[in-house]
Parts: sequence; structure tokens; C-alpha cells
Amino acid sequence: MSNIQAILTLDGMEALIASLRARGFQVLGPTVRDQAIVYDEIASTADLPIGWTDQQDGGHYRLLRRDDTALFGYAVGPHAWKQFLHPPLLQLWRAERQPDRLTFSANPPPSAKMAFLGVRACELQAIAIQDKVFLGGPYIDPHYQARRDGLFVVAVNCGQAGGTCFCVSMGSGPRAGPGFDLALTELLEGEHRFLVEAGTLRGQELVESLPHRPARAEDVAQAADVVARTAASMGRQMPAENLHDLLLSNLEHPRWDDVAGRCLTCGNCTQVCPTCFCTAVSDSNDLATGTTERVRRWDSCFSVEFAYIHGGSVRASPRARYRQWMTHKLAHWVDQFGTSGCVGCGRCITWCPVGIDLTEEAHAIAGQAVEESHGRT
Repeated sequence: MSNIQAILTLDGMEALIASLRARGFQVLGPTVRDQAIVYDEIASTADLPIGWTDQQDGGHYRLLRRDDTALFGYAVGPHAWKQFLHPPLLQLWRAERQPDRLTFSANPPPSAKMAFLGVRACELQAIAIQDKVFLGGPYIDPHYQARRDGLFVVAVNCGQAGGTCFCVSMGSGPRAGPGFDLALTELLEGEHRFLVEAGTLRGQELVESLPHRPARAEDVAQAADVVARTAASMGRQMPAENLHDLLLSNLEHPRWDDVAGRCLTCGNCTQVCPTCFCTAVSDSNDLATGTTERVRRWDSCFSVEFAYIHGGSVRASPRARYRQWMTHKLAHWVDQFGTSGCVGCGRCITWCPVGIDLTEEAHAIAGQAVEESHGRT
């Protein structure tokens, strides 16, 4: 449906959070902690990062004070929403030795309802991508499905681009696409207010229960200007070439050696990425209590052990591991799931300790490929 409906004031935003909580949702949103904007449970607008923004570049993240009281005046922080849908550590089952038997107990999928407040367009696309991974095909992850079912999403159209954002060139922002229940655009000129748009019937019903007024033409125009300015101020962009074909035709490109000389293979990029989904499963035993448990935890293709098979790792070098990550994210992901695995949020650039820039690497390979092509003609 996705029709512009109404204007919420700050009081309306407060009522939105209260209404979601009254309907049994655990409301999760942005808040300031440990000198970063992270996602956690919030009880009111006072918990939001009021008047804060972020300064981002390769290997650089700082919080700065704004000269206004914007609630969503930042780009994205180190946390992705996947931590709530695809937890970093999950007990799958537990076994306990009894005097006469061994009992097994599986960790049941959760039943609590969640509401995400402040989901950016790139993050909305990331959730849709993970839906394909965990809910598409014949094998469905019941834990992901239980968290995803009934999820209420309040998206926010971006009012500013971060220094490492490149969502425009990935087709994922800065305006929220399909998948939200409500989408907000924060308007700071004149009265501090929010243009709210409903994407589902339950989103529309919630808006109608809140204190609001009809949106005027000037509200709609100002919201459009906000998104347009953000789109025009992206910090980065991907090359216009077909990245799938570009990368897979340059698997022996010398740039892989160059980036391998800088990469620490720490895995930061995969941990902050909103779409990476690799996991490892491990068992542990406690002889004192006679218990055993199996847990699933996030893993990374930058780990030597991740690519271990009998006899050793199939990707023993940093060159091989970085190439695996980049080609999977931008090429093989398309073959597997029909979409790129990158949404242009820029987190992998910001939180890389040495500031490796995914877009720079793609441009370098594209530039070399073009030169070689010109040399043959």
C-alpha cells in the first residue's frame, strides 16, 4: 500500500513507542552506548540518540553533537539488526546425564514479539536478503522464522549520508523500499515533525490510533527534498560495471595481492555486515555436571579454520580469504540468492582497522579491466 498518510509530532513519536509496547512488542531502536550508536531496547524517545550524529571514514568512527535535536540524525553504527533475528550465539540443544537416563532438551524458538524502530533503507534491504537465506528454499531456520514472524518494522528515510555510505549505487536507499510497516521521514525545518507512511494494514491501523494530522503538500515536498539531498551526498559509490562478471573474470587480478598486503583478516567486516550469515557449530562437555550442549555462533570466512577440511584449509592465504569474501558478497551471492549480498551501508569500510574500502577495491579491478580491454582493441 505504502501511501503517505500523516504527520507525527514529537508527542506522536512518544505515543508510537508507547503504543507498540502496549501491544506486547519489545521495542528495539538506536541508543548511545560506549561512544557509538547501537541497537538496544528502548522505552521512550529519551532513549534515542537525540542531537547526535556520526562521522565516518575508512577505519574511523566518531560521535559528534549536532546543532539540533534530531532523533535520527546519524547514518549507521556498528550494530546490525541481524543480531536480533540471527543471534551471534544460540544454544541448539542441551543434554544432561541422569542416574538412569540421558535427557535432551532443545532450545525452543522464541515467542516474544519485536518492533524495530529506526531501520534504514539499506538495513531493510539487508533483512530482505537474509530472509532469502534463512526462509527461502526447502530448509528453513526455525529460530530465524520465529523471530521474523510478527516483526513490526518502523523504517526511517535517511536525512544524511555517512562518509562511507554507497547505498544509491547498490539500489538500496536512501529511501526505504518494500518491507516496512511504517516509514518515517524526520523534518527539521520549521516544526520538528515526522512524515509517516504506512506500508501495511497494521501499520495504518497503528497510525490511526496515534495523535496525528494530515500531511500537507509542503510536508511531502520537504520530505522528498530530504531524501534527494541525502542521495546526492553519498560518500562512496560502486563502479557502474556488472560486478558479478567483473569479479569472476578477474580472479587472478594483481589487486588481490595488493589488498592482501593490507588486510589483517580480523573478520571485522563480516561481523558488522548486516547480511553475512556464516556460522560454526560446536559441542562442549562438562564432566562435573554431566551436561553437554551444542551451540551455533557467528563465524567468518576470514578465519583459517572456517575453510578447514581434512588435510588443511582450502583458503590458507589472506589473498584467498579476501577474494572469497568479496566475490561471494558481490558475485556468487547473485548466483545463490538472486541478489547482491551488499547493501551499501559502508560498515565494512568504517570498522576495518586499516580502512580497506570495498568500493575502492572494486574500482581498482574495474579500472585495470578497462585498461586491459582498451589495450586489446
